[in-house]
Amino acid sequence: MSTDSDKASTPTDADLLALHVKGDPDAFGELVRRHRDRLWAVALRTLGDREEAADAVQDALVSAYRAAHSFRGQSAVTTWLHRITVNACLDRARKAASRRTSPVAETERLEQLLEPEESAALPAERQDLHRELLGALRTLPEEQRAALVLVDMQGYSVAEAAEILDVPTGTVKSRCSRGRARLLPLVTHLRGDDRGSNPASGGRNRAQGTSVPPTAGPKGTGAVKGGGGRA
Repeated sequence: MSTDSDKASTPTDADLLALHVKGDPDAFGELVRRHRDRLWAVALRTLGDREEAADAVQDALVSAYRAAHSFRGQSAVTTWLHRITVNACLDRARKAASRRTSPVAETERLEQLLEPEESAALPAERQDLHRELLGALRTLPEEQRAALVLVDMQGYSVAEAAEILDVPTGTVKSRCSRGRARLLPLVTHLRGDDRGSNPASGGRNRAQGTSVPPTAGPKGTGAVKGGGGRA
């Protein structure tokens, strides 16, 4: 059982970031360990492709590693990390849009978006349902998709999502509303299914158990692909 003294001696996220800036070789690695699964879940659900999501997280962490000195504490460290990750995902989504292949191939890439750790064991009909839902989600503009992923799929409040996306709360509400309105005609035929799998139904589904591939800490940053997320 942890004691008050144990809690007092455990560095906060802000402490770790400050230690990293001062040259501590292990601080950023500990920060990554604390948050990388959540960052991975956001990236995977936003991009729908494991390789692209892993690259986006790597890009974001490299950007955070390099930009740590610019953090001014105006938001929580986790909000700052999520903002960089979402921006890295949006960068990759925009680049992918310019070289997009056939719609069928794009839909197939999204099979694992909602529940990647379960996908292989899902009944065929549930896999089909997920595929249709993900295909519909993929039709949304990147900004609407990011807002829905954070609010409806990752369970963040509108205020938290607004901090992460660095936009007013009204903008998040508007993006979610427009995104749900665009999704509704595409998923109406699925509404008879009472399992609640619609990603725009408001169900909260934080995926903290999905493990991200090993990411770069302070000792391995040089081997990671170049940063793409905006700090």
